[in-house]
Amino acid sequence: MIEGEKGKKEKDVEEIKEVLSVVSKEIPNLLKSIIGSVFSEEAGRDMGKAAAAFYKELKEAGMPEETAVRMTENYISVFTSLSDVMKKAVSGEKKLKGDEIGAEIERKIKEKLAEKHVSEEEEE
Repeated sequence: MIEGEKGKKEKDVEEIKEVLSVVSKEIPNLLKSIIGSVFSEEAGRDMGKAAAAFYKELKEAGMPEETAVRMTENYISVFTSLSDVMKKAVSGEKKLKGDEIGAEIERKIKEKLAEKHVSEEEEE
């Protein structure tokens, strides 16, 4: 029985190695595709439209010009920060792995939201 269990564990290990091998090859390609779509001409147009709509809503709600511009800049910077994290992950500039990428994205979002919250408090 012990030998059977050992064989099963070895088989499981081999299957895990295969899966990880495929994943390690496919994730960089997936990230490159995502980055390509984020920096495409169409994505740029969509980002511009989204930023303009965000700014317009702020102004229509009575937000002062300077605050609306700053909040719109912060809005755009969240997306820029996320794309920077993805570029680092693909380029190997900073070796990030699965959980680390998620943690880095979460950290950047929290950082930008905290900056935005501080800016809003300063306005009040």
